[in-house]
Amino acid sequence: MKKSLGTGRLEPILFTSFNTVFMICLVLVTLYPFINTIAVSFNEGNDTIRGGIYLWPREWTFQNYKAIFATGTIFDAFLVSVARTVISTILNIFLTTMLAYTLSRREYVFRQPITVIFVLTMYFSAGLIPNYFLIKDLHLLNSFWVYIFPSMISAFNMIVIRTYIGTIPESLLESAKIDGAGDFKIFMRVVFPLCKPVLATIALFVAVGAWNSWFDAFIYTSSRQNLSTLQYELMKLLSSTMNSNSNPTVQNGVGMDQNSARAMVTPLSIRAAITVVASVPILMVYPFMQKYFVVGLNVGSVKE
Repeated sequence: MKKSLGTGRLEPILFTSFNTVFMICLVLVTLYPFINTIAVSFNEGNDTIRGGIYLWPREWTFQNYKAIFATGTIFDAFLVSVARTVISTILNIFLTTMLAYTLSRREYVFRQPITVIFVLTMYFSAGLIPNYFLIKDLHLLNSFWVYIFPSMISAFNMIVIRTYIGTIPESLLESAKIDGAGDFKIFMRVVFPLCKPVLATIALFVAVGAWNSWFDAFIYTSSRQNLSTLQYELMKLLSSTMNSNSNPTVQNGVGMDQNSARAMVTPLSIRAAITVVASVPILMVYPFMQKYFVVGLNVGSVKE
């Protein structure tokens, strides 16, 4: 009896200890690539080529970041990316939620065919060239709005939000109608606030996609430097660095002395610095949305 009682007390301790050690190892494995990237970004370029950089820089330097910001276009591109991300996220969330609410109403007779049409756009695309001519015919080339209009509605996000709206009790909406509220008022006062978890999740997806996008800037606005985005500028910098790979060192664009190894960067070091610069803004936003993000991921997982 004493043995079984002792074993019963020991099992929770063993499980908690194993669980703690396992989670610590999992966190370390997850964080290591990013910590290593930060270490490489602060390490001297020529020394990085030797390898062996793990969690701490061996030869400290800020030259990699100076090379990024020395072009003079990064700050303007950063503002364009911020404006694009904020506007795209707000419009996508609001318009997609309105569409999802409309298609969730059983009394709307066209809800099924319109839903099918949106789903088909997820599987079939006209391709790059027809899209380019469409953007051209809409007079959106070399315009800031080319970043906004094509991303205002997302079929996948609409389906996710519509699924979440389906979990809202119909009696709640009926009560609002009895009180005299119209569809738009119900949407703004009832549906939109209750969808906050899923909207925060979708907002994070949309913001990350808009922030990381560079190909549309390359296709549609490459002739307008004032419309260049941060990711596109970093991509150009990385491409120029990689093209100079035959030279063991790469200039930072401000007349560096090539005889000074401390003042030089390499493709590996500049790539790490670019990764940090591009990811830090999104990492600063994520903690504020984490609680909603976890809830939003469970959309549709439980049916009653």
